[in-house]
Amino acid sequence: MASPRFGGMRRGGAPVDTTGPRATFSQLVPYLLEHKKSLAVVIALSILGAGASLGQPLLVAQVIGAVQAGTDIGWLVPALIALVIGGAVLTSIRHYLLQRTGESVVLSSRRHLVSRLLNLPVSEFDQRRTGDLVSRVGADSTMLRAVLTQGLVEAVGGSVTFVGAIIAMLFIDPILFGLTSSVVVGSMIVVIVLSRRIRVYSRKAQDKVGALTASVERAISAVRTVRAANAVDREIESVDSDSRGAWSAGLDVARISAFIVPISSIAMQVSFLVVLGVGGYRVASGAIDVSQLVSFILFLFMMIMPLGQAIGAFTSVMQALGALGRIREIIDLPSETDHDVVTERLDGDLRTVAVEFDDVHFAYDADTPILRGVSFAVPAGQRIALVGPSGSGKSTILSLIERFYDTNAGTIRIGGHDIRSLDRHELRAAIGYVEQDAPILAGSIRDNLVLGAPEATDADCIAVLDEVNLTNIVERDERGINAPVGEGGVLLSGGERQRLAIARALLAAPPILLLDESTSSLDGLNEQMMKDAIDKVSKSRTLIVIAHRLSTVIDSDQIVVLNKGEVLGVGTHQQLLKKVELYRELAETQLLDQPTS
Repeated sequence: MASPRFGGMRRGGAPVDTTGPRATFSQLVPYLLEHKKSLAVVIALSILGAGASLGQPLLVAQVIGAVQAGTDIGWLVPALIALVIGGAVLTSIRHYLLQRTGESVVLSSRRHLVSRLLNLPVSEFDQRRTGDLVSRVGADSTMLRAVLTQGLVEAVGGSVTFVGAIIAMLFIDPILFGLTSSVVVGSMIVVIVLSRRIRVYSRKAQDKVGALTASVERAISAVRTVRAANAVDREIESVDSDSRGAWSAGLDVARISAFIVPISSIAMQVSFLVVLGVGGYRVASGAIDVSQLVSFILFLFMMIMPLGQAIGAFTSVMQALGALGRIREIIDLPSETDHDVVTERLDGDLRTVAVEFDDVHFAYDADTPILRGVSFAVPAGQRIALVGPSGSGKSTILSLIERFYDTNAGTIRIGGHDIRSLDRHELRAAIGYVEQDAPILAGSIRDNLVLGAPEATDADCIAVLDEVNLTNIVERDERGINAPVGEGGVLLSGGERQRLAIARALLAAPPILLLDESTSSLDGLNEQMMKDAIDKVSKSRTLIVIAHRLSTVIDSDQIVVLNKGEVLGVGTHQQLLKKVELYRELAETQLLDQPTS
């Protein structure tokens, strides 16, 4: 199976699927309702702010009327100043609460998404690009903030201002209002027609950003391989291709926005010109007075401004729904435990369990069977070695024991229990697994060791490092077990990374230990020390090991020989030399550390 990190994924610039599920506004609402108390306060402040804004033109009209009549303006000016200052204070508080709530929406969406991501079936990670998944957590979730901070909630308060302004304008001059409202309605129709494409283009743009992130992650994670292969320029070209794709998709959104954004400005300008022309005529004819015209103009601005907010809110929601569609695509996937039915428990002393394969068939896809009727038993407390050519299914067997995948047919049992009837967490707690090319996490030595044993003490960590001949990495740095290992363990040698992974598995003290080619990166001296450590730990647990070196295999209680997904033989080293031709060939060509007779 190709590596999901490098070899088996699409190269940068490959077509991106933009036909994923589209989110609806009803799917966005739960993210907002998680913060309904904050939103309620914001909406209340918006309404109060709208009231303060609507009161200002009325006071201005009264001031103008008082000046024209030559009467005392008295309390009118202080009241107007108070409304302006009060509105500004309310706006400031509302802005902060909106930003805070917007960040909270992003936080909750990321929590949901990360929780779902880390619980997806392993097969999903085989099919998807890591960088694209990271982009959904970062860029896509950030888009949800715009729903709040760029107008949706403010549009609620704006709608109060909008309705209030309409009522006031109708009261002042219905004829003048009819002319201006026709301009507003026309602009809204244009917005609705153009905004239908915003969600589609936004989804496409986010997909392109995801592809770009995946290409960058791919190149950076394999930077040493890329440089060693003199492929830097080709990788730059590949990433640049995705960059151009993201740029092009962003321009598609920009083109639609370029038509939508100016509409409120055009509507205001046209409406203002209509009011000046027709309103001036109405004043001259005596239909309205100057104070009413000034008040009407102020209310006109108050009507147009919420229109701009509504347009911005609509655009933001459409873009957020495009991003939410990508988020929901992951959240709606079933987790690996969604269909589990737990009916049994691993009771008693787990160190007495045994592993049994009973006519197991498995394939990663329907066209490529990996295991064909595999059957063998691992007695409790014994060491079993899996041997066979590359691609014979050895690593797949370990993955099935861990339930990274489920069998297509047949049964795997631990302690007599079908593993499909067990809780996955309980099952994995009973198993230590060191995969081939086991990853080392960025952080310290201790961070890596306690991954499966968070309550382990420093003394426990030192002891397990000593078991695998790795205390030197602690002694060479004054920070001891808190010394950093670098991204992917780059500050350690290959053999040290492998032994650290083994120490990590041993620290959790599982009754079953799975080692996938655990000595492949060790030199002769360290391999012997590693072998001694394996000999020591195998006395107290069941051990299943994959190895290509006879020194690791020869002392096993049983050896299972695999080829093309089938079991060719099970027995000791001497027994298999006599009855399995493939094993004799492997011993002669690949397992050369010990005599073959």
